[in-house]
Amino acid sequence: MSHGQDALSGQNEFIFPAVKPLYDKPLVLTEGQGVRVRDIDGREYLDLFAGILTTSVGHCNPKVIARMGEQLGRLGHTSTLYVTKPQVEAARQLASIAPGELSQTFFTNSGTEAIESAIQMAFVHTGRSEVICLRQSYHGRSFMTSNLTGVGSWRPLATSFPGIKHVQTPYPYRCPYKQPCDDSCVEKFTRDIEDVILTTTNGKPAAFIAESVMGVGGYIVPPKGYFERAAEIIRSYGGLFISDEVQSGFGRSGDHWFGIEHSGVEPDIMVMAKGIANGAPVGAMITRPEIAESWKAKTISTFGGNPISMAAASATLEVMIEENVPQRAAERGGQLLEGLQKFQDQFDWIGDVRGRGLMLGLELVENKEEKIPFPARAKALLESCKEEGLLVGIGGMNGHVIRLGPSLLITASEIEEGLERFGRACHKLENR
Repeated sequence: MSHGQDALSGQNEFIFPAVKPLYDKPLVLTEGQGVRVRDIDGREYLDLFAGILTTSVGHCNPKVIARMGEQLGRLGHTSTLYVTKPQVEAARQLASIAPGELSQTFFTNSGTEAIESAIQMAFVHTGRSEVICLRQSYHGRSFMTSNLTGVGSWRPLATSFPGIKHVQTPYPYRCPYKQPCDDSCVEKFTRDIEDVILTTTNGKPAAFIAESVMGVGGYIVPPKGYFERAAEIIRSYGGLFISDEVQSGFGRSGDHWFGIEHSGVEPDIMVMAKGIANGAPVGAMITRPEIAESWKAKTISTFGGNPISMAAASATLEVMIEENVPQRAAERGGQLLEGLQKFQDQFDWIGDVRGRGLMLGLELVENKEEKIPFPARAKALLESCKEEGLLVGIGGMNGHVIRLGPSLLITASEIEEGLERFGRACHKLENR
């Protein structure tokens, strides 16, 4: 039995069957550098998905590795019962790039845990216990966050968490009000928020939570003005606005550090993870001091703020600032978008190309007129990209959206190479 077969056999024997890798024959990855990874058989792939937008400054970034190694040799763990310089420094760096007055951070191990903490924070601060969220959203895998999630395939339980209400997704490509969707649709989309508050809650919501760019839902970008109006509505009822930046944060959306900044809205609480530490397990919620001080009960995170993870976060943030990743994402994202739009013109089954910066998706449909989701084609394209040595992701309500989100340090030549491989993968499907 080969090493690859042994690993796949072990996956089937010892790992939960619900933990399903991509591809008919899953990849066994063993090493990576920058935007390239190798499988156990030595084949190289260009990675345009970055571990779900997580290896933000590239696989095995030397500065991040060095900082983690130094910290591991000095102090590996303390818990939040003790003050450590790495945690304070990471929090200081976050405060320096966060919008407005967001300045106090609580570190966790993952985005799921950070969102749980943010919802708890909103409950504590407002004294309320109802939350408004979007259909087609994704917020995590715990009991509460899977109930916040509006993509049914990611909700494992038939029971529901009380007090969670879902409102209409501001989905321009499938806008029910006007095609093409524009700013005039915003009032119609946001009217549903107020209707839900008035009809299905006690009228006193604790918070409205939304991804600034919807990730698992298929990189949906709401129309201009949506978040301004949504924040206005939730605040008029005494609730807080929580921005989920787990996927869209840290320059990925281009031009700004966080996706919500494209709307000019300052969230009351902001949640981050994934790219914050280039693959080390770090989640974070950040808020204003007057909200943070509302939490009077004891709280602790054994591994949140871990010195090694905090060293990774600090080093990652330093690289991001040095490289000006918001600008890089805007430039390289523009290059990638232009290339993908050419494929949209060539193939009738690429219905929409959308996103922001280096967070771009292609919605696959049976034809552009009827817009019927085409999950079989998306799965085939995923496999075809693998054959071409290209790693991409998949999402959308029906699994019909191809997702791209490479390292923020990807170069122009690497983008060009990725587009060439993607084009070959598309033509293969057209000719089958």
